[in-house]
Amino acid sequence: MRELELKVNGMDCAEEVAALRAELAPLVGEANLAFDIVRQKLTVRLPHAADEQAVLAAIARTGLRAAPWAEAQAERAPARERLARRARAALCAASGALLACAIAVHAALHGGFVHALLGGPEPDDGLPLAAVALYLGSVAAGAFFVLPNAFRAARRLRADMNLLMVIAVASAVALGEFFEAAAVSFLFALALLLEAWSAERARRAIAALMDLSPPLARFKREANAQLTEARVEDVPVGALVVVRPGERIPLDGVIVSGETTVDQSPITGESLPVPKEPGDEVFAGTINGEGAIEFRTTKPASDTTLARIIHLVAEAQARRTAAERWVDRFARYYTPAMIALAVLVAVVPPLAFGASWSRWVYQALVILVIACPCALVISTPVSIVAGLTAAARAGVLIKGGTHLEIAARLRAVALDKTGTLTEGRPEVAAVVPAHGHTEDEVLAYAAAIEAHSEHPLAQAVVRRAQARALTFRPAEAFRAIRGKGAQARLFGRPFWIGSHRLMHERGVEPPELHEKARELESSGHSLIALGEEDHVCGLLAIADRLRPAAPQAVRRLKVLGIEKIVVLTGDNEATARAVARACAADEVYAELLPEDKVRAVRKLVERFGVAAMVGDGVNDAPALAASSLGVAMGAAGSDAAIEASDVALMSDDLLKLPWLVGHARRTLHTVKQNVWFALAVKALVMALAFAGKATLWAAIMADTGASLLVIVNGLRLLRPREV
Repeated sequence: MRELELKVNGMDCAEEVAALRAELAPLVGEANLAFDIVRQKLTVRLPHAADEQAVLAAIARTGLRAAPWAEAQAERAPARERLARRARAALCAASGALLACAIAVHAALHGGFVHALLGGPEPDDGLPLAAVALYLGSVAAGAFFVLPNAFRAARRLRADMNLLMVIAVASAVALGEFFEAAAVSFLFALALLLEAWSAERARRAIAALMDLSPPLARFKREANAQLTEARVEDVPVGALVVVRPGERIPLDGVIVSGETTVDQSPITGESLPVPKEPGDEVFAGTINGEGAIEFRTTKPASDTTLARIIHLVAEAQARRTAAERWVDRFARYYTPAMIALAVLVAVVPPLAFGASWSRWVYQALVILVIACPCALVISTPVSIVAGLTAAARAGVLIKGGTHLEIAARLRAVALDKTGTLTEGRPEVAAVVPAHGHTEDEVLAYAAAIEAHSEHPLAQAVVRRAQARALTFRPAEAFRAIRGKGAQARLFGRPFWIGSHRLMHERGVEPPELHEKARELESSGHSLIALGEEDHVCGLLAIADRLRPAAPQAVRRLKVLGIEKIVVLTGDNEATARAVARACAADEVYAELLPEDKVRAVRKLVERFGVAAMVGDGVNDAPALAASSLGVAMGAAGSDAAIEASDVALMSDDLLKLPWLVGHARRTLHTVKQNVWFALAVKALVMALAFAGKATLWAAIMADTGASLLVIVNGLRLLRPREV
């Protein structure tokens, strides 16, 4: 089974989706269809028996045009599409102009403006033919693009909005309500035009992410080679890329020469430029400051941080939230129910009470017009996509609307210590030798073993040994002891290195070292013990600075109503408690193995229903996956943690965590606003219809007005704000 991705021009509303589903479901199965209204994208999973040409033919039968997604992205506004938009705008303008002229002629020759707008008894000679002709001209111009769609809907025996509009307009003409017919035609044409414009605005906001990276790069394959300009896709990994002041950086890499500052806000959301020098990482899509730089590429264009963000945001938009699924189920039963209600309104009063057929058929038409579920169905995806896009711009990468909903309902948060609450770059604060060893020996032996490990504490030991110019070679036969430390061979002898817990388990901890270890741990240091088979060589005390934003982030989470904030760490209990006190966390669990963290997170989920885990290391990945919402520190976090997470904080700024909760709640609040507003407008117009007071043009204005208002309200989320 393979996937076919298509750009479907004109797929702006639930009615088009319903028509496509009706044609394609018998061909490939409803489960193999995925619709993205905001981006006009259709994904079809093709069973072996299904033919791509058959899919395209089925789409053509709905009156919509489809093109391969890759081709459509390369040419976003083909000439045919631009011409169609201009034709729609011209006919809509013509319909409005003819309506205005018809009202003017009607008023001048026949009863004045009040009579023309509100209606009244007509004299025997009826309306002037000039006014009738102008009204009918307005109807024809407004309904020009609607008629073919209505005909196809009638042929499929499926009453969509286009068919309902044509029935309403034709009935109004038959009843002699020419002003009503022209007003409905013009307003519907205007609504379709504005709806397409609003959807295009959302698409442009999302496409802006894809325009961050420049299409071309200047590079050389070797240090003394000539500069070559090529598409970023053709630049090989390892090439030297030159970026001048003020230019966008085209690929990910590491600076080889030059110093500058880089605006990383498109990727990480950081508000201030970041100083860069040789050895520092740069990301595609960021903006070089005042200095020229040369960097060596580390990833192809398809795998840059920006490319991954774009891919994940695109995937996120295709995943439907619980709210979207609820609205779809609601609309599935709502529309047939409304058609049945309209039939009852048309026939019951005349048959049961002898009421006027023309009056109640007219009110039934009003109900059919207001029954269109477009405002209801479009309200949720527009808001969710706007919320996801705004978060990505702010440096918070959310992998789906479902995760945005979960963030809004968070009640508990578990925070990893090292690299999350702390900066993740610990330093050796003290070396305590024992059993006749010197400080330099303890440090060199420890560095020889830790050279095999990527753990932050291990790297701190290696950095200190290098800073003191100690000579050491990586140890032999290295083997990690999961969650506790490692063992290896030095000078042909077995050595071990690890936590206070490991030293205690080996039974080689002398009383004086035990007291020193307790003293160091109680002051907030992490402890590494180094030993041989029968004795301890020494202790290394390591301190990791608390992130400056950590206490403020925890305070903001509590202000937002998060009930429980827990610190989880594999570090010793004294160090963990010191960090938890500094940031005012509620509980702390220390000396945890990866599986212990998973159990702690599951307990939080069981107790509070919705709980998040925030971490950065490989050992955090299982706990991130076990939580309701996994949040990874994206800039310095491991690839495993980022892949296992639902959200990545691209700037490693903990203040983005309360921002995420507030932004998610604002997004969910907007979704609820839109749904209830759309339902309220429909209920009001229907109540007026039951009272015999509603008019067709008022119904179309209410429906289209509601659609536009929910779209505009959802698009407000594109402007991220501090929470």
